[in-house]
Amino acid sequence: MSNANLLLAANTIWVVVAAVLVMFMQAGFALLEAGLTRMKNAAHIAGKNVLIFGVCSLVYWAVGFGIAFGDGNALVGTAGFAPSVDSLLAVGQAPYSFFTTVPGAAGYLFEVVFAGVSLAIVWGAMAERAKLWVYFVFGAVFTLIYSVTSHWVWGGGWLFGLGMQDFAGSTVVHYQGALAALAGALLLGPRIGKFEGGRGNAIPGHNIPYAVLGTIILWFGWFGFNPGSTLGVVTGDRVGFFAYVALTTNLAAAAGAVSGAITAWLVLRKPDISMMLNGVLAALVAVTAACGFVAPWAAVVIGLVSGVIAVVGVLAVERIGIDDPIGAVAVHGVSGVWGTIATGLFALPALAATLKTGSGGFVYTGSLHQVWVQLLGLAAVGAFTFSTSFGCLWTLKRLWGIRVEEETETAGLDVSEHGMWGYPEFYIPVPGGYGTEAHRHLLGHAHPLPAQQKAEAEAA
Repeated sequence: MSNANLLLAANTIWVVVAAVLVMFMQAGFALLEAGLTRMKNAAHIAGKNVLIFGVCSLVYWAVGFGIAFGDGNALVGTAGFAPSVDSLLAVGQAPYSFFTTVPGAAGYLFEVVFAGVSLAIVWGAMAERAKLWVYFVFGAVFTLIYSVTSHWVWGGGWLFGLGMQDFAGSTVVHYQGALAALAGALLLGPRIGKFEGGRGNAIPGHNIPYAVLGTIILWFGWFGFNPGSTLGVVTGDRVGFFAYVALTTNLAAAAGAVSGAITAWLVLRKPDISMMLNGVLAALVAVTAACGFVAPWAAVVIGLVSGVIAVVGVLAVERIGIDDPIGAVAVHGVSGVWGTIATGLFALPALAATLKTGSGGFVYTGSLHQVWVQLLGLAAVGAFTFSTSFGCLWTLKRLWGIRVEEETETAGLDVSEHGMWGYPEFYIPVPGGYGTEAHRHLLGHAHPLPAQQKAEAEAA
């Protein structure tokens, strides 16, 4: 086997492993989002991660991958739809000339899991009140919206040509997902009782250990997300550059954890655990653009600022009357903006040269050129994503309605949308479960069974 084929094999193994790590982030989102919302919606919220990844995978294979990375023009890819066997096995050839280090199939697998992550973010701010069918329809539409901006920034499009620096997707994945989430939250309105009495009322999540485990899984998966974006084991003239990307990613996350906890301690008088978790995620979001471009000290600075953004941003979003149960707008949106701009400030000229993308940041060059490119990218991606997402969801709302009925929301989406409970023994008399005769006898209580309570209520 030639050296070139050995390198191709090593690249393919690395990219597929990284893709699997990123796909595992769906498990992290499932636990995080279910943990930070109420018990009556836990199964629905966790289960939708499977549904949306299924929808996304099919739409991305049929259309999205060609739009994002198919050969085309500066605005959109125009080839590579429903790709053939030959297209997926080829390396550096039409219709996927962009992928010069791995076969087209590896490129698809790595990019589709990114699309799935962006889509998972969307539903965070829409949790506990969106109809299930909206996941199907808007999931498909958003996959296409995401694919267009992916082409602009990564797939040889016009922002790529200008040298916008977004190594793994602070703008493309996170900022974009947060803007669609914001559109959904605005059109859905707040959950019942959230702003009753004119103030933001706390609706605590039902399982903080779930949220902690979800965050750790996401942190773990990010070592595929960012380092995998090298798309190979050799980057420029540097072998194993992905290890450096992993290091900056970890430093930022660590700084975000500490900063989030301390900021919550100062602002809320208690080191709120959910805010600490948001600090980790906000830092990971921000360093996603910068991880291949910045020095370790800059990664720490990015993480520290992100921890503050997570706490202050979540509180600010609530203060202006937007109900965002997971904190998606602040954690993925505001921190995504910060990370994109911070890359323009802190990018090392030598690393920009290694990645052949853009130029050195303001701190090193004294020039704001890269910052302006970053801002232009944020404005373009933001305007396109928010307007198209809002327009789609507004149309669906006017035609069919996107929010569940009041009684459905009150009962919980688990039983209303799926006919089952995430925690059945807390709601129905499962044999030997909570509320049954065996359980009552064990506790020595004389509380009536749920079924008995219902019968008595109906009789009354």
